[in-house]
Amino acid sequence: MDKLENLFHAHWLQVVLILASAYLARKFAMIIIERLIRKAVRSDSHQSHSAEKQREDTLITIVDALIRAMVWVVATMLLLSMFGVDIAPLIAGAGIAGVALGFGAQSMVKDFLAGFFIIIENQYRVGDVVQINQGVAGVVEHLTLRQTVLRDLDGMVHNVPNGNIEVATNMTMEFANVNLDVGVDYSSDIDKVEKIINAVGKDIAGDEAWKSKIVEPPEMLRVEDFADSAIIVKIVGKTAPMQQWAVTGELRKRLKREFDKNGISIPFPQRVMHNAKKSSD
Repeated sequence: MDKLENLFHAHWLQVVLILASAYLARKFAMIIIERLIRKAVRSDSHQSHSAEKQREDTLITIVDALIRAMVWVVATMLLLSMFGVDIAPLIAGAGIAGVALGFGAQSMVKDFLAGFFIIIENQYRVGDVVQINQGVAGVVEHLTLRQTVLRDLDGMVHNVPNGNIEVATNMTMEFANVNLDVGVDYSSDIDKVEKIINAVGKDIAGDEAWKSKIVEPPEMLRVEDFADSAIIVKIVGKTAPMQQWAVTGELRKRLKREFDKNGISIPFPQRVMHNAKKSSD
């Protein structure tokens, strides 16, 4: 212990220089890399500034983690060497351990490769709403080469290894759609229903509070089905990313109000029961 303290007192300046150099090297490297990433992504064919920024932030976060690990590994090796530790066996051992890890941790290697392609192909980014394997869904809070971290509407956080992802459904890439089925009574005038729906869609799109969230006004697309108790009509529209749920909710509210004003009912399932009396002998 005394020998270690003596070595530290003898080399404290070198220790401070190595730590300071590691810190500054990471900072300056990230400044340069951040500028390069933002310049490179900006030249890509994205449709919105927010989409560009999402991808930039995702790439910067991952590169920052890699550079931080590399810089501090090198700094640790230099400190050990300065204190008289022979780092050659450590480097050789790390190489052997890396080979062993490659064979023993194939699932982790699979996770890293899958994460690499997720990022390179821009399948989703931090801030997107994603559904994984047609199961868990939520906002992407964190994305690394190894895993994707989602937070769902209940606030629960899901850590999904990238190697386990077979289908990733991005619900907020560039734009989103309103896809709403509404049932109206069989006695309703379909032409009138269509006019009301289209007028409500245009009103929302022209509203100051909503027009920035709507790309194409919601409108009636077709008669979708003849159900047991209602005629089902399909309404479609296009919104900004992550705004489809809010716009659809507002559309439902306004449609209900306008249908009530115009005497168009939204039926609910009904069941008619017959009481059969036994015939007397």
